[in-house]
Amino acid sequence: MIIRTLYNLLLVLASPFLLFGLYKKKEGKPSFGSRWKEHFGFTPPLTAKADQSPIWIHAVSVGESIAAIPVIKALKLQYPNTPIVITTTTSTGAEQVSKLGGLVEHRYMPLDFAWCVRGFLKNIQPSALLIMETELWPNTLATVHKNKIPIMVMNARLSARSAARYQQFQSVFNLLAKHLDHVLCLHSDDAERFKQLGLPAKRISVTGSIKYDIEIADTIVQQANTLRETIGMQRPVWVAASTHKGEDEHVLAAFQSVLNTKPDSLLILVPRHPERFNDVEQLCIQAGFECVRRTQTQPIIASTQVYLADTMGEMLVMLGAADITFMGGSLIGNAVGGHNLLEPAALSKPAITGPSYYNFTDITEQLRQAEAVWVCEDSQMLAQQLIQLFDHPEQKAAMGKAALTVVKQNQGAVNKTVSAIVDQLSGSS
Repeated sequence: MIIRTLYNLLLVLASPFLLFGLYKKKEGKPSFGSRWKEHFGFTPPLTAKADQSPIWIHAVSVGESIAAIPVIKALKLQYPNTPIVITTTTSTGAEQVSKLGGLVEHRYMPLDFAWCVRGFLKNIQPSALLIMETELWPNTLATVHKNKIPIMVMNARLSARSAARYQQFQSVFNLLAKHLDHVLCLHSDDAERFKQLGLPAKRISVTGSIKYDIEIADTIVQQANTLRETIGMQRPVWVAASTHKGEDEHVLAAFQSVLNTKPDSLLILVPRHPERFNDVEQLCIQAGFECVRRTQTQPIIASTQVYLADTMGEMLVMLGAADITFMGGSLIGNAVGGHNLLEPAALSKPAITGPSYYNFTDITEQLRQAEAVWVCEDSQMLAQQLIQLFDHPEQKAAMGKAALTVVKQNQGAVNKTVSAIVDQLSGSS
């Protein structure tokens, strides 16, 4: 009780700052418009009328929304007459969900105040809450549990680092865990850490990562091929995906070295956050690169050196159009911890990552062991590895083939996840 009181006090103090960051206008960031009220529990009822209570899936932002898509599709096949509502906290996540059309309805996640969550539950009346990854909020869990709504965590991971922190504050973990009906873990290591923290084994399953069950639509492949034809089929092309502030300078330094050896090469640069598009363009220009933005009508010509992907939701197209992927968030110390390498792997692309990939250790190490991913220590090493792969197309092809094999060998998590959800909803677990 004391912990909850302290938490609520901290939440009251922190909320103005959280909301300021959430609503602050940024270049390329979709507006919340009048829907900001949904964060406070003023949630419109679902437009689709159905006899069944909806299944509620929470995916905080873009990455989690994309990862949830295969599960959403599989659940819709299992429960064709049951509405699915998906909540995100961010407007960029909402934009991603909108691409699913009539498959789901979107609402914004209420703030973690009990009164906000009660407003959401009153109007949506879900039959279950499925949380992507480990987005756990104390008041939300408690309020949902109090309303006798089962709560499951999908794609759950618990790193040794996070487990150690929870052990230092065991009472906080207990506050969260007592409301979880079932946790579907990525790996046995994650499951073991949950058990060590006191979560009963009967409430834990190992289903694998649903991120391996990635589907590359034919339309994506066609768009990637079209872009590559526009760039030039014979040009060496690499993509720096999901770069962060302070990282683009390293990428551009590496590219300058690549150009010394491969003067006709092209870099597709994809900043992680849309509000940085203009700043990154200026960095490219100041460094002396010929830069074209995707949203511009200006064509890609032989002198174009950097193609700035200043759109959202087209990462797969960019990855598919390139020969090699460098995954960002990994070359700027330990601030970010890398990003998911499975998308380039599913497209049979060799990949390079910086040394900081602790948020995706399992996936990255599996790809490394298969010799599908290389790790670079700095921009100089990145340039050397890129040149090595451009000079040896057979090695590049072998790495891409190995990457795809890893993805295929680990698929099946969606079926296991949906099976566990069905068991939970039917009361057999």
